[in-house]
Amino acid sequence: MKPEYQRLLTADGSPTLVHPRFQEAYSSRYGAWTQANALYLRQTRTHLHPAPRVLEVGFGLGVNFRATLEDCLGRGARLSYLAYEAFPVEAEVLEGLELPLDEGAQAVWAQVRAAWRPWEGPLVLLGEWGRLEVRFEDVRQARLPLGWASAIYLDPFSPRVNPEPWQPEVLRALFEAAAPGAYLATYSVAGQLRRGLLAAGFRVEKVPGVGKKAWTVARRD
Repeated sequence: MKPEYQRLLTADGSPTLVHPRFQEAYSSRYGAWTQANALYLRQTRTHLHPAPRVLEVGFGLGVNFRATLEDCLGRGARLSYLAYEAFPVEAEVLEGLELPLDEGAQAVWAQVRAAWRPWEGPLVLLGEWGRLEVRFEDVRQARLPLGWASAIYLDPFSPRVNPEPWQPEVLRALFEAAAPGAYLATYSVAGQLRRGLLAAGFRVEKVPGVGKKAWTVARRD
């Protein structure tokens, strides 16, 4: 029997899902689309980069990718996006989660959905807009590209229910994957996470989030 995902309408009107195993929503209840744009896109300064190279831990429902894609298409920036997802959803789950995309981003997202076969190996999609690669593997065993990322989106399920992607060895690997000047953004403000980011070499700060929540932003100098 396939797992059932509970649909949740977030405060900004965009939908998300509650994962049946982790019993957590994929995105902020204060606003899934708002979080993707305000936290991951803007706090990493990706919306200002002429050719962003984004590394994401936790592709999930592709909300952060879609926000980044739409921004890049709107300003003519070529996007390179590498994501790691250890718990991929079925293709029909992605098909049922629509977001307010413009026509160009919607067309690319349709190609992603059509190519979504996690049981066959990594997804690689190329176009005039750029490149997307989603690797369906545990980031702890992944070989991350060194000094590559202009931005890191750290967006797995919380350390409480999914502690593995938040471990110090992963944070050190993310630091090594970051290019000088790169930013990392995440919704978590857990003390252990912040200490781990500092120990890995990042400069860390807490920033105001959506609603009552704060976010963590880190930078590799």
